Amino acid sequence: MLPLTLGSLVFGPLSGYLSDRFGARPFATGGMLVAAGSFLGLMLLPVNFPYWAFGGLLLVSGIGGGLFMSPNMAGIMNSVPARQRGAAAGMRATFQNAGMVVSIGVFFSLMIAGLAASLPATLYRGLLAHGVPVGVAAQISHLPPVASLFAALLGYNPMATLVPAQVLHALPASQATILTSREFFPQLISAPFGQGLAVVFIAAALMSVVAAWASWLRGGRYVHAETPAIEPRPIDR
Repeated sequence: MLPLTLGSLVFGPLSGYLSDRFGARPFATGGMLVAAGSFLGLMLLPVNFPYWAFGGLLLVSGIGGGLFMSPNMAGIMNSVPARQRGAAAGMRATFQNAGMVVSIGVFFSLMIAGLAASLPATLYRGLLAHGVPVGVAAQISHLPPVASLFAALLGYNPMATLVPAQVLHALPASQATILTSREFFPQLISAPFGQGLAVVFIAAALMSVVAAWASWLRGGRYVHAETPAIEPRPIDR
């Protein structure tokens, strides 16, 4: 996550300074397009990716976020009178925090949807290839993909628990060792896991493009004009 943070820290202040001079629209729009490009790049990474490629795409994503955040915040603050900027800042923070929370649920929902499309067939074929009976393989392959997702994130191979002990003991020792090894489960679900990530990254890229379009519609540089306060007139008695 260091490249992501670094890109945001460097380009956030820079884009904020430039947006004060040239307006928020080009930087906020460009930032979202850069972020969309980084998501498409992450989607194209192979499962066994080199770290430099992953780190470079995270850096690009951080640059896109940094380009967007400061100009967008300045655009929001400039669009309201000074006396209402506290309320505007509070609403912006509320929507941002709510979006961060909702995005976790959206991410995992899309990820599980992508996994569910191909994970059962992959598990079934992988278990059959190592001698697991058809009935047991079919039962394991139809388990909810949520368990497989969290097992993958935790680096845990659940086969020793999912495959009945009597089935493991009946298998050749070499096959039972492969099934319960740390490498078997990650390699088995790597393709469905990559498919689920592709769904997430496509959705993120589309959302970024929509945000870029909305940022472009904001217009040019704009600062809300303040109206002079009206002095109260004395009442004649």
